[in-house]
Amino acid sequence: MGPVLHALTLVAALGCAAMAGVFFAFSAIVMNALARLPATQGIAAMQSINVTAVRPAFMTALFGTAALCVALGVGGLLTWGDHRAALLIAGSAVYVTGTILLTIGYHVPLNDALADLDPADAAATSHWTGYVQGWTRWNHVRGLAALVAAAAFTVALGR
Repeated sequence: MGPVLHALTLVAALGCAAMAGVFFAFSAIVMNALARLPATQGIAAMQSINVTAVRPAFMTALFGTAALCVALGVGGLLTWGDHRAALLIAGSAVYVTGTILLTIGYHVPLNDALADLDPADAAATSHWTGYVQGWTRWNHVRGLAALVAAAAFTVALGR
């Protein structure tokens, strides 16, 4: 592994670990706290979180890490003879599939539907219960995927 690929792997491992921490915090703390609130307050708070999340810091961490993963996946293919190549490809595939595709395909549409709700509407309460359960369940997957990717990159660095 050359110095550029090594540096990219280190930064990607840190990015994946940071994202795993964000997802873990949401699954273990934030969503449970929001679920304890009255539905109107929980919905309003999550609507605010979803707007606040779409800012440069979080978007750069989430999608910048994905861009590094794509680069590492290509790097793994180009250095296939290297014993670390499979780890680079696996880590990249797990992060892109388990965090990015899941975010775009599941969490964003769910968040968009929540954004359209009026928290004071009586029907919003039943929607909120299902939202919290589904969002959290699949957020566990995002967190685990980011953690597995971080581990794959870390092992690649150590070999």
